[in-house]
Amino acid sequence: MKAEIIAVGTELLLGQIVNTNAQYLSKGLADLGIDVYFQTVVGDNTTRLTQAIHTARGRADLILFTGGLGPTQDDLTKDALAADLGRALHIHEPSMAKIEELFSSRGTEMVESNRRQALMIEGSDPLANETGLAVGNAITEDGTHYILLPGPPREMKPMFDGPATAWLRSLMGEEMPLFSRQLRFAGIGESSLEAAIIDLIEGQSDPTIAPYAKEGEVALRISTKAKNAAEAHERIDVTVAQISERLGQFMYAQDDIPIEEAVIRLLRNSMRTLAAAESCSGGLLAQAITSIPGSSSEFKGGVVTYTNEMKHRLLGIPMTQLEGAGAPGAVSESTAAMMAERIRERSETDFGVSITGVAGPAECEGKPVGLVYVGIAQLGKPTEVHTLQLRGNRGVIRLRAVKAAFYRLWQQLNENAGRTGMPLNGTNQSQ
Repeated sequence: MKAEIIAVGTELLLGQIVNTNAQYLSKGLADLGIDVYFQTVVGDNTTRLTQAIHTARGRADLILFTGGLGPTQDDLTKDALAADLGRALHIHEPSMAKIEELFSSRGTEMVESNRRQALMIEGSDPLANETGLAVGNAITEDGTHYILLPGPPREMKPMFDGPATAWLRSLMGEEMPLFSRQLRFAGIGESSLEAAIIDLIEGQSDPTIAPYAKEGEVALRISTKAKNAAEAHERIDVTVAQISERLGQFMYAQDDIPIEEAVIRLLRNSMRTLAAAESCSGGLLAQAITSIPGSSSEFKGGVVTYTNEMKHRLLGIPMTQLEGAGAPGAVSESTAAMMAERIRERSETDFGVSITGVAGPAECEGKPVGLVYVGIAQLGKPTEVHTLQLRGNRGVIRLRAVKAAFYRLWQQLNENAGRTGMPLNGTNQSQ
């Protein structure tokens, strides 16, 4: 079964609200084994809505509408579909009784337009609205199935999960849900990752491989339809093993998590702690890691030493290191190493990480925009400093610097875990 979702509402086209309904429905339909090929947004206009219906009917077996079931004159979804199908509208008496009872209990007079929320298309099945007033509709005509759901998510979600899903299941034979696993990568760009597995992508059939990128990270979604989770994971495992053989050094998780969460998991598994000293990133690393619930057990804190004065006062870095003729400067390999070592020592943690560089828009100390140093100091081991030349605007450089720092931490923690026999990723496999 191929599906199309039509979201109705001029407010969506104006950007006044975000179309979260389409995302929710796409996930729910995938779990039922129904493929969503198109998502459409159309305003509160009968002509354009009818055009959208005709287009969808030519390419989908199932059309789901959200929105346009309310009491006002611009709520046109039922009217437009009924007219297109040549069917009348009639009042669904149980829904009408619910509406009348609500107004009676409030002691207010019901406006006549509220009757529109109880309208049903002739021959359709009612979909009960447990959290609102507008009744949903489900109908089949000439082999095309239509489901009409309310727009407010608090009404749409329970209606879809309950009566709409039950109605769909009654139409379907054996269910073949979609199972997916997400692989997350860092330290490699999207194009390089794709090039490494291009033969797998081009030759894919089942499972399918879908790459996509976020700033500083890349992900692959491996998907298959199967009767049950065990069958799905068996298929997916084969593809994951092929990818891991080529890109394992970059794959930090088989789960939909950011790399900072993978770092926290490895710190937790090894009972290690971390502190940070940031300059050009301005506290973004600390912000990212403290957004993870429970990270206080592993992340002890950090400082933003944005100026040379603060690097000297808070970390004890000599001013002769930072300023003056022949000084390495704040943006240097040696300063990054000192920052990482001093924050580790003063915080009494197992790891110290530092970021110093030039985020732009102008050069600093005669050094180019995008030059960043990441320092990692580990108790009992030599300090590592990684030199990066990043591209992008100021915000992008700062974010990429933070992601790069997490990736280097993940590498070092993973090496430690490998030597002690600990799980290399410490991540979950999820449906």
